[in-house]
Amino acid sequence: MSFLAFSAQWLPLCLLILFTSVSAIPHNNIPRLSVLGQKFLRDPSVTVSASVWKDLKTYFYNQTLDHFNYNPQSYAKFKQRYLMNSKYWGGANASAPIFVYLGAEEPIDGDIEVVGFLPENAPRFNALMVYIEHRFYGKSIPFETMEEAMTARGYFNSAQAIADYAEVILYLKKKLSAHNSPIIVIGGSYGGMLAAWFRLKYPHIALGALASSAPILYFDDITPQDGYYSIVTKDFKEASETCYETIKQSWSVIDEVASQKNGLSILSQRFMTCSKLNNTIELKNYLELIYCQAAQYNSPPEYPVTVVCGGIDGASQGTDILGRIFSGVVAYTGNISCHMIEDTSNIETALGWHWQKCSEMVIPLGRGSNDTMFFAKPFILSSFIEDCKSMYGVPPRPHWVTTYYGGHDINMVLKRFASNIIFSNGLRDPYSSGGVLKDISDSVVAVHTVNGSHCLDILWKSQSDPKWLTNQRKEEVKIIKGWIKKYYDDLLSSSKN
Repeated sequence: MSFLAFSAQWLPLCLLILFTSVSAIPHNNIPRLSVLGQKFLRDPSVTVSASVWKDLKTYFYNQTLDHFNYNPQSYAKFKQRYLMNSKYWGGANASAPIFVYLGAEEPIDGDIEVVGFLPENAPRFNALMVYIEHRFYGKSIPFETMEEAMTARGYFNSAQAIADYAEVILYLKKKLSAHNSPIIVIGGSYGGMLAAWFRLKYPHIALGALASSAPILYFDDITPQDGYYSIVTKDFKEASETCYETIKQSWSVIDEVASQKNGLSILSQRFMTCSKLNNTIELKNYLELIYCQAAQYNSPPEYPVTVVCGGIDGASQGTDILGRIFSGVVAYTGNISCHMIEDTSNIETALGWHWQKCSEMVIPLGRGSNDTMFFAKPFILSSFIEDCKSMYGVPPRPHWVTTYYGGHDINMVLKRFASNIIFSNGLRDPYSSGGVLKDISDSVVAVHTVNGSHCLDILWKSQSDPKWLTNQRKEEVKIIKGWIKKYYDDLLSSSKN
């Protein structure tokens, strides 16, 4: 069975993001911030326990459309979905903790499928589990459709999202009479960013935050533009020097073939594209996404970078560069009938994230001519602004994230007021280049692994998990236990006064 065959149904989601991004914002084809990619890269022996869904109950909170304005229209309401599992909860009388998973740029269902950290640790903490869906995604879309909702996209941003989470959490604490139950917020990728920012903005609500693979420093000029692609390159070079060299040489070969008579037709045939290529950038971006996804979710036991390189290096003797590259593609995707098929099954998710990265989530990913194994594609802010402005009628606010949440001089800033945040990363994850990788204080800590990948620490455990991954998870649990113990000690002390 091929590397992806056991769950190939998830591949179109990733490819859709690429095609949508390429057609609309060519200067910033950002590999998606998502936990979901890991779904089809994990050990197929990992199965989601039926009890996870059996014990979950779905609710809808009557959420405020605009938390930061007092105009009459701001008081409009929409239904925001959240789910709860109280199977292991010790109850309000015991001030038992509440784990809150903060949804990100997709329907919450997918995260529940892949994130095992909450159900695996709730029993030992006697914790209530709550999952809150991000506004404008899944079943939490104001108005009837995403297309209609996008006319009100001004309400679609991270500040509104974490204010939503604050409202829901306070509502639940009141409803459950759980005033003294400590809240631990958890998120991965963009959701990890939200978890960290939530702890910073709402420390009176959340006792602590686990921010997995959260590139909160990939804004402005804090992280070099080529940080992401440099790690992708490093991952491939470490897997196989010949594979790395083949990929690096392939871009000019693609251009050379395309320049010939019927060159695009030849490339379409060589790569078995579902429809004829219109230009080389379509093919290059398709290959780029495969390499980036393989590196971003480079997890055990298969390690997809090794799978791709195994296909490239394992091609029969005499195979030319394009043939070897295609062998790597097939090793990754399996023997599918054609490649680069356009899929619209998750268009709402694509539309939503497209708006977010074209408004405030301006992550400046780019690279020069010889920086990485990729073809040159610098991030040019002025071009990016014009592209977004032409699409949405308003320019992005590229510096707003660092203005609102911070990021510059983060060590100096957070050590003076922040506490109880775990920034977890795997250094094979390209987004770790924009993550917090060093302890800032005794309680704002970095827990990373050399061989880890994107959000790996919060996914379901597997029998094949290496010791370093198990130890990372144990360290995170130990830290959270410490937060909660200190909270209970303080609670007891205050009750005696």
